[in-house]
Amino acid sequence: MPVSPLRVVAAQTAAPELADLVMRVDPEIEVVTDHDLVRPMRFSGDDPADPRFARTADEQTAYEQLMSTANVLIGVPGQDPAMLARILRAGAPLRWLHTVAAGECAQIRQAGLTSAELTRVVFTTSTGVHAGPLAEFALFGLLAGANGLPHLQERRPRYIVGSHSGISRLHDRTVVVLGLGTIGTETARLLSAVGMRVLGVRRTPGPTPYVESVHGVEELPVVLSQADGVVAALPGTPSTDGLLGRELLLATKPGAVLVNIGCGTVLDETALVEVLRSRHVRAAVLDVTAVEPLPADSALWSMPQVVISPHTAGAHSAAPVRTAELFADNLRRFVAGRPMRNVMDTVHFY
Repeated sequence: MPVSPLRVVAAQTAAPELADLVMRVDPEIEVVTDHDLVRPMRFSGDDPADPRFARTADEQTAYEQLMSTANVLIGVPGQDPAMLARILRAGAPLRWLHTVAAGECAQIRQAGLTSAELTRVVFTTSTGVHAGPLAEFALFGLLAGANGLPHLQERRPRYIVGSHSGISRLHDRTVVVLGLGTIGTETARLLSAVGMRVLGVRRTPGPTPYVESVHGVEELPVVLSQADGVVAALPGTPSTDGLLGRELLLATKPGAVLVNIGCGTVLDETALVEVLRSRHVRAAVLDVTAVEPLPADSALWSMPQVVISPHTAGAHSAAPVRTAELFADNLRRFVAGRPMRNVMDTVHFY
């Protein structure tokens, strides 16, 4: 059972509504946010927050000391796996950590926590908060690729009027959605609504709404051979790193459009450049890359058939308050000893 009264510490900028939402659960629960020590947001829903922010040595010490007092943490401290491990091993009374930003599950994996440490702390995620915007971005990406957006942009400054043969509808086309969690399922719903035939791939196959058929990872070559479009909505795990390599990219139908809204490490970018240059893959729309920001010398920057979003597709103005609402609901469950939502799988870390 959780200790009482609980001390909730925000490791990242939290919605102003957080304190009120926690008070409704239990007015004795303490909520601590030190705005001078946490990385500020550049805009509502910013993820990750302002990368220019830096703490002095004294501020860093104060920040870690504050994190070490928490029974409950909102966010991975400093989004730094080593810091999380230090805090836990220094005897912090931490019992629950709720992840907020994209990639924090991977950071928990990278912290190298022991089985005992992973058992002692409950880890939950903000899964679902960003599903709607990411699904809409996937739809945008497929439309942009199918309709030759880079080609249209190229023609515009020349005042060239007329049709071009690249325009294609999504209706009746086949899309393969890799990963059928909350984001993948919402993506399937939107794509099926515009008339696409949706095939899904997941680690544990089973019926999924809006998906015609669901397949295991071992079936990827056969499933991708039907793909006019591919949407990757996979988390970053050891089993997904580099999954979309040259062989699988070439397994797609010629002219396929690829959209990545999951983890950047899923995609072999060297292989992607190769299949884009050969025109086997028609276009790639990427919200994530293996290294962020994408290095300036990456060939992807100079390829007109590539659209790159700086990992902002999931950001929306309502995200902070929806995250706070999800946290408050889980806090109520935590206090009552009831099953919590979005408990992280500490074997696969998602």
